[in-house]
Amino acid sequence: MKKYWQNIEEINKSAEKANDKKQKNIKNDDLTGFLEELPLNAFTSRRDFLKFIGFGVSSAVIASACQKPVQKAIPFLNQPADIIPGKASHFASSFFDGSEYCPIVVKVRDGRPIKIEGNDIYKYTQGGTTARVQASILSLYDNARIKSPLKKSIAISWADADKEIISELKKTLSNSKKIALLTTTIFSPSTLKAIDNFKLKYPNLKVVYYDVFSYSGILDAYKEFTGKAIIPYPQFDKAKVIVNFGADFLGTWLLPAEFTLAYASMRKVGKGLKNMSRHIQFESNMSLTGSNADERIQIKPSEELAILYALYNILSGKPDKEMERVLPLNNSLNLNSIADELLEYKGNSIVLSGSNDITVQKTVIAINNILDNYGKTLNIDKPILIKQGTDKEMFNLISEMKNGQIGALLLNNVNPVYDYYESSELISAIREVDLKIAFSIFPNETLPYCDFVCPDHHFLESWNDYEPRTGIYSISQPCINPLFNTRQMQESLLIWSGKSIKWEDYVVDHWAKVIFSEQHENKNFNSFWTDTLRNGIFETSVTKKLNISRSWKMEDLKSKIKTSDSFELLLTVPVSISSGFHANNPWLQELPDPVSRVTWDNYASVSPKLAHELNLKTGDVISINNKLEIPVLIQPGVVYGAICIALNYGRKNAGKVADSVGVNLFPFLVKSDENLSYFQTGIKIIKTKGFMQLAQMQTHDSMEGREIVRETTLTEYIKKPNSGNEMHEEFEKTHQTLYPEFKYGNFHWAMGVDLNLCTGCGACVIACQAENNIAVVGKEQVIKRRIMHWIRIDRYYTGSSDSPSVLFQPVMCQQCDNAPCENVCPVAATNHSNEGLNQMAYNRCVGTRYCMNNCPYKVRRFNWFKFVDNPKFDYNQNSKLGKLVLNPDVVVRERGVVEKCSFCVQRIQEAKLNAKLENRELKDGEILPACVQACPAKALTFGDLNDNNKRMSEWFSDERDYHLLEELHTLPKVGYLTKVRNRK
Repeated sequence: MKKYWQNIEEINKSAEKANDKKQKNIKNDDLTGFLEELPLNAFTSRRDFLKFIGFGVSSAVIASACQKPVQKAIPFLNQPADIIPGKASHFASSFFDGSEYCPIVVKVRDGRPIKIEGNDIYKYTQGGTTARVQASILSLYDNARIKSPLKKSIAISWADADKEIISELKKTLSNSKKIALLTTTIFSPSTLKAIDNFKLKYPNLKVVYYDVFSYSGILDAYKEFTGKAIIPYPQFDKAKVIVNFGADFLGTWLLPAEFTLAYASMRKVGKGLKNMSRHIQFESNMSLTGSNADERIQIKPSEELAILYALYNILSGKPDKEMERVLPLNNSLNLNSIADELLEYKGNSIVLSGSNDITVQKTVIAINNILDNYGKTLNIDKPILIKQGTDKEMFNLISEMKNGQIGALLLNNVNPVYDYYESSELISAIREVDLKIAFSIFPNETLPYCDFVCPDHHFLESWNDYEPRTGIYSISQPCINPLFNTRQMQESLLIWSGKSIKWEDYVVDHWAKVIFSEQHENKNFNSFWTDTLRNGIFETSVTKKLNISRSWKMEDLKSKIKTSDSFELLLTVPVSISSGFHANNPWLQELPDPVSRVTWDNYASVSPKLAHELNLKTGDVISINNKLEIPVLIQPGVVYGAICIALNYGRKNAGKVADSVGVNLFPFLVKSDENLSYFQTGIKIIKTKGFMQLAQMQTHDSMEGREIVRETTLTEYIKKPNSGNEMHEEFEKTHQTLYPEFKYGNFHWAMGVDLNLCTGCGACVIACQAENNIAVVGKEQVIKRRIMHWIRIDRYYTGSSDSPSVLFQPVMCQQCDNAPCENVCPVAATNHSNEGLNQMAYNRCVGTRYCMNNCPYKVRRFNWFKFVDNPKFDYNQNSKLGKLVLNPDVVVRERGVVEKCSFCVQRIQEAKLNAKLENRELKDGEILPACVQACPAKALTFGDLNDNNKRMSEWFSDERDYHLLEELHTLPKVGYLTKVRNRK
């Protein structure tokens, strides 16, 4: 055996030398010297000859396709007992990045996590996720992660760090100064207990919650009304009417995966489902949530309080005529009609606001109280616990730091030097603190000001527990051993407080003594704990009864209503990178904004009317208040008189992906009363001479009169179920073809997309990217339209450019029965399977791109430069760490080949094999392509058309079903259901 492996090594080395010699003079990006390098001899293959004589391929294709790189195979001789090579394991866990929470299931292959799915046991998501959850697997393998403890940026051992830190903490205690723990909201019961233990050792501890995006206004408002600083849980699955002021609950607000599922459940139409909810949105920016509304009303940020005040007065029977006359509403929809709808569905409505203004939130509470929504559509007995930070506490902490009252500052998963509105003031305050310790996974702008950096585990390496709502628990368990010399923050606190117990044991002990003891029906803790770990979720019946007890004198509000005629700036949360925790994640940086379709930058969104007045075009650079310069995007749907810009860009110390991408807008936050305001008035805009091209994945916004996305209204749908889809019947009658009819064998795979449920969130895009090893191309290549995503979400505007409606349509390979791509491939690289799949043989593809030109749906991608080895990102094959994220079930494509969606054929084959091994038939719904499994709205469906009793046959016979460009008679196997809007 030894001699055998020695021979293999010699063969590998010889092959590598030959490979290096061939590639020596071949460049990646040009054709120079290719004719001389092409080995036209007796051993030249037909494939090489075809490439040479010219199918129009680039040098990048030709140079790389001449030979396949040699890869070594290493045997798995010492197999661990719990690992079966090639067989995946799945672990229930929890995702929390300091801002967003979601129960998950982690797929692990040969000891490495490679894919994250939602936990379908959790009834509030049913397996749905968001794009951030899907992409978080990549951050585990981020080479920018902090790999060991640091003292003044120099690596030290944990033992030395512990010794010095404990000594300094004791000094702080003896000096009668406070120890401050500045952290994102902690809703982990075990962590809170560990902090209490730490406080026994250091009674001078002060805990301050600091959330990147403040929810202080809503917390403070409910504290006045209920005595508790809470955020109620909106139950969208019980709401017939939703009136929302700027809260992007489908995108980034609080719990978007849960809210999307509940919202979508009330947007279904079909047999017996004709009472869909009605959604009215007031907002300044064109948000993901606003783009899905039935009615959308544009308002400036400063006008929100006035409208809410007027709405309250109408609902209470005391309308203020003076106020109503100045309200900025269009003529087609007025507050009286909105109030009538809310009163009609009293107890079945929700009024929300995303504002951080306490006065606005008090008005919202008063309105919901009038509508009797508490206890019905707004749950205050099991409130949301993931956001508990208040601005006032942060202001007080900085004041104490400046006054020398804080002797030690512990920073957990926060980066205030970057995202605090007064960064210079914060830096000055930090310098007054003797000891600064940061618990961080990634580098950030705050670390250079810290004495010690104690790197935390990635959440996939960690033990933890969570209580996102009262009485609802989930477990986080490690799916891989720590990749670096890191340690959990909680374990550090235990060590510094003199506890010898491991953090894992501490969590188990806390559950045994506290949570388990409250459950009388369980007798055996070991069994209970095993079940909890297996399920990942545990829910109790415990609630904390709260009542809206305080009345509010609404007449006092009028003095706080201020109008503005100046330009206003609104700062928003990006759907892609959200809180910025994953800013160094290229999957998320390249995920286009759902509405603008821009990647890799933030920008100033302005309305077409304002752009016309200021002589601006997309890409022009403007100066805001002479403080910063930023490119402009002309965005239909933005309110006239306001500009909207996303936060969490402009990083300086985050990693090679995030650094210098966009500009930092946190300095534009304004302190208003005791809270931070995310908008300000009196903005001055000056057009500069600069220009910066934005990387847009879609630059054409109109359907040009074609019925690409079909829509109707609920009223018309009730009258006629095929309303908006009349052309489908006409096309079916007139179809003629030269193609012979194909008879499929056991299976005929198809997918359905319900356009009424799809919100355009992008979770499917990232899920597909993670599952299929899809490469990142970078901003320059996006500008050249060399995007690699196998599924895209097209966005179209209808109506006027100033106040448009928005339509979303996921488009992947349509798997046509009469596929135009198959006829034109000169080497038969694309072919049709006996199960209806349009297949790609990558080894056969020579990159002519004929198939791309012949595809009317433009869903094929050409790998120009072996993007998977892009040196601009750490996630490539040249990085040993980056390789770990690759899915071994899917080939990593070489450059010079066409690639596309395959309906996740690897999942289809795995399910078929499992059924065969178990001697049974495939179950309906057993196969879930990555996009279907990730969708939080359950808008996608996959199955077999051959069985008339299954869902897909019913889907394709639905009167709302149609196919994209069906007049071409390509017979796609992706069916779309007409979008229905609930409009008056």
